[in-house]
Amino acid sequence: MTRTASIPTTETEAPRVGARGWAALVVLMLPVLLVSVDNTVLSFALPEISISLAPSGAEQLWIIDVYPLVLAGLLVTMGTLGDRFGRRRLLLIGATGFAVVSALAAFAPTAGLLIAARALLGFFGAMLMPSTLSLLRSIFQNRDQRRMAIAVWASAFSAGSALGPIVGGFLLEHFAWGSVFLIAVPVLIPLLIAAPLLVPESRDPNPGRIDPLSIALSMAAMIPVVYAIKAFAVDGPSLYAGGWALLGLVMGTLFVRRQLRADTPMLDMALFRRGSFSGAILVNLLSVVALVGFLYFVSQHLQLVLGLSPMVAGLALVPGMAAMIVAGLTVVPISRRVPPHVLIPAALVFSVAGYLIVAFTTHEHGVAPLILAFVVLGIGIGAAETISNELILSSAPAAKAGAASAVSETAYELGAVLGTAILGGIITAFYRGALVLPEGLPAEVARAAQETLAGAYTAAHELPAALGDALWQAAADAFGSGVTVTSLIGAGLVVVAAVIAAVTLRKAPTH
Repeated sequence: MTRTASIPTTETEAPRVGARGWAALVVLMLPVLLVSVDNTVLSFALPEISISLAPSGAEQLWIIDVYPLVLAGLLVTMGTLGDRFGRRRLLLIGATGFAVVSALAAFAPTAGLLIAARALLGFFGAMLMPSTLSLLRSIFQNRDQRRMAIAVWASAFSAGSALGPIVGGFLLEHFAWGSVFLIAVPVLIPLLIAAPLLVPESRDPNPGRIDPLSIALSMAAMIPVVYAIKAFAVDGPSLYAGGWALLGLVMGTLFVRRQLRADTPMLDMALFRRGSFSGAILVNLLSVVALVGFLYFVSQHLQLVLGLSPMVAGLALVPGMAAMIVAGLTVVPISRRVPPHVLIPAALVFSVAGYLIVAFTTHEHGVAPLILAFVVLGIGIGAAETISNELILSSAPAAKAGAASAVSETAYELGAVLGTAILGGIITAFYRGALVLPEGLPAEVARAAQETLAGAYTAAHELPAALGDALWQAAADAFGSGVTVTSLIGAGLVVVAAVIAAVTLRKAPTH
């Protein structure tokens, strides 16, 4: 899909970029920084949003998930549009739209309108993300430089996640929750100014065609599957949830068949025949599931169960984010000597250990174990994400860099959806199953407490002291038991990612 400059047979001998290329990388990091800040800020703002807008359990999950869901469903489409009309142009259009809708989201008066604004953010966010990796691939032809560039690019996710809680925590302590959306504006203004000056325009003379039916099928495949997971989380196993899952699988099958039969498919399925490409995609996806799922329940545990302010809770996660950045940069020279099928599983052992620390220290009610757990988790995720992202680009032909970039970003955003939907759904289900309500609660209060932990928190503070304390203790215990089970499941997902890497990356390109 994407045209890039021709490169030598040995990519380590390709031309090296100068200061202008690295300056362009800084510009391309801005949309990545924005997306990661937005995701982390929202996780920390969720308790206040839940109290202010009183969403149901399903609405609370949709507030987080609708953005990455829409974004992931449109990434391939927007990648094709960028190939056809210019990736830098699409980047600038997406940045403008994202800034405007962020301002609208800041003043959403209801949960439904906030969900709608988040969906629009996903639409414009889909214009931002595919351009960054494909432009990076064309700028950095030398593989040694590209490894470092991707490590720096990937560190923007971690840096944004670290910056988000601090900036967001400050805003939440001094302003209404809507202020967390307004931080998109100062991040995007430098992008709109600098991108035309530093980032070269790039197009593909033979892009994949715009296929409305393929666009519809891709969305029809993803939305029902995630909706089925949410339905399972809220109501348990049912024919209703199973029907949605089956519909998603059918639509996904039709999408793949259409791409295989098309002369110029939107998504070149031949990429997935490369074991190293498919393996790196799965490692990427499962790593993001583990990271986002962890942040979803830990942010609530820090603020609601341990009683930390948003600012202090954000600071508690900064060491883990810093560890993620350092690991992503440190692994670059190591990757020149250690093959990825050994290096990635070794890194992910740290992430498994991080989840196990949470699983076995939840009931100690302390901050220190969670800080340690996130540091250890971050080391593994940071290293694995850097190597897998680089492999995704290097495993694909240079002419397919755009398609590879779109698939990589789709995996990331789908991982963000599934991290919240699967691990968030599991902890919601266990919370409801383990919650033992004290006697004497009004029916309306009982329903609110059973919906979400934030609902129980609000209800407990509106009840007489003795009854409120009993309700909150029951809710905190139920949530803690859910954290234990969810952490063990998260550890299992990381083990699966490590096994996939060990099996599929043996023939991954190393030069």
